[in-house]
Formats: sequence, C-alpha cells, structure tokens
Amino acid sequence: MRPPILPGERRPLLFAHRGVSSVAPENTMAAFRLASDQGVPGVELDIHLTADGQLPVIHDHFTGRTAGAEGLSAGAEAKGKGLEIERSPWKELKGLDVGAWKGSEYAGERIPLLGELFEELGDRLYFDVELKSNRRDDYGLEAALAAAIRGARGGKGIADRVLVSSFNPISLARFKALMPEVPTAIIWCDGDELPRLLRLGFGSIIGKADYLKPDKAKVNAGSAFRWRRLAGQAVIPWTVDEPEEARRLLALGCQGIISNRPRELGLLN
Repeated sequence: MRPPILPGERRPLLFAHRGVSSVAPENTMAAFRLASDQGVPGVELDIHLTADGQLPVIHDHFTGRTAGAEGLSAGAEAKGKGLEIERSPWKELKGLDVGAWKGSEYAGERIPLLGELFEELGDRLYFDVELKSNRRDDYGLEAALAAAIRGARGGKGIADRVLVSSFNPISLARFKALMPEVPTAIIWCDGDELPRLLRLGFGSIIGKADYLKPDKAKVNAGSAFRWRRLAGQAVIPWTVDEPEEARRLLALGCQGIISNRPRELGLLN
C-alpha cells in the first residue's frame, strides 16, 4: 500500500525547483524564503552527505559551479570543480559563498543544512528532498535523511510534509526500507549519464517507488494512462516553466508540477 502524497494539500501540488531559482541562487535559504514569501507551497531541493555526516543542501557533487574558486586552495582551483561534497567536512563547506554568482545582492549566501531549512520553514512549506547519490554502497546518506526527518520540528518530525526522490533506485529503495511511511519517487530522463533501463523508467521497480518524477518530455497521453490508470502511480514532472506546458501536463492527470518559475504558471490564487 502506497503512502498518500501530501493528502491534505491543495492540488495541483507545486514545488519551486531548488527554491525560486529563476530569481535567487539555487538551493539557498534566499531561494526557499522567496518561495514561501511568494505563496508557493512547496520546494524541491537536493542533499548530499559530507565526510563528517552532515546534510548540505546543494545540487552538484562539487562546489565549483556555484561557489567558484572562493575559499579554495590553489590545487582545488586548478581542478576547476571545487570541493567534492562527499569527501569534504562541513567546516570546509559552510563558509563558501554560493550566492554571488547570481548577483551582488546575494553575495554571502551560504550552503544551508537540511535541518536548518526544516527548522525555519518546516511549518510553512512542504518538501521534495532529492537524494544525490551516484553510488550503490550504503555510506549513510539515507539513514542521515531519515534521522533528519524524524528529528525535525523539535522532535515532532516532518514525515507528513516530505517526499523523497532520486535518480538512484538503489538509494531510493534503501531509504524506503528505513521510512516506509514517507512517499518516494524515481526521477528519470533521457540523459546519457543514466543506464538505458533507467532512461526507460524501470528505476521505479528497482527502487520500489510510490510515485513518478519524469522529465516533462516523457509525459504524453499514452504514458500518463499507463502510469496513472494501469500502475496507479501519481506523476509529478519536472522542470516546467511555461504556463501552456503546465496546463498540458495537468490535463493529462499529473498531480503536481516542479518549476523554476512557479509563481508565473498561474496555479496560485
């Protein structure tokens, strides 16, 4: 039996992709606060596990794209990628400026920890937390996320306001075994970095996913019928920034939308 997906929330579900990332620097408190201030009910975000067991909210496995060479050694600068999240302790990551690249008004924005986000906005937003893992082995990411969900809001937990998703079906299945009450989703697209079976959506079976997060290009009348009517799985596509595309997807029965420009889709009162 699949757990319900945010059953008390208004449909369609609406998630700001990495916060309102069309305006503010992605995956920062500025982007998440902006979503809340604009009346967007949910945010999508990405987490990793640091070398010392912290859960930073950042998309890439390396810091170079959003932090540049700021605060890095000459050797790290030469690599052009910055620090690798999984090999770095939090003390080396927490001071990096991940806002200045978006504009001088965002200079000084730091990488937040997942617990900080839950603490500040856990009663105002719902969350789609993406596990960023490209590994098969258990290095503690899923257990750390389960602990963060259970310990949020002063120990009351936040399981009723969280969805968990991933491109990695093994990571998703591992999390599902730890917290079966939290709905999970497999993410997929046609990217060359994915094995062929995963590009066809078979990660849903491997990962025991409750619902589906396909690239919007994967959703058509035939696929929507198969997923919703035959498999009984809710569909929440990404990343949708045009009102016409949002209307097309919702007309096919999608339960929600993930967007860089959620306020511009015309889905909010």
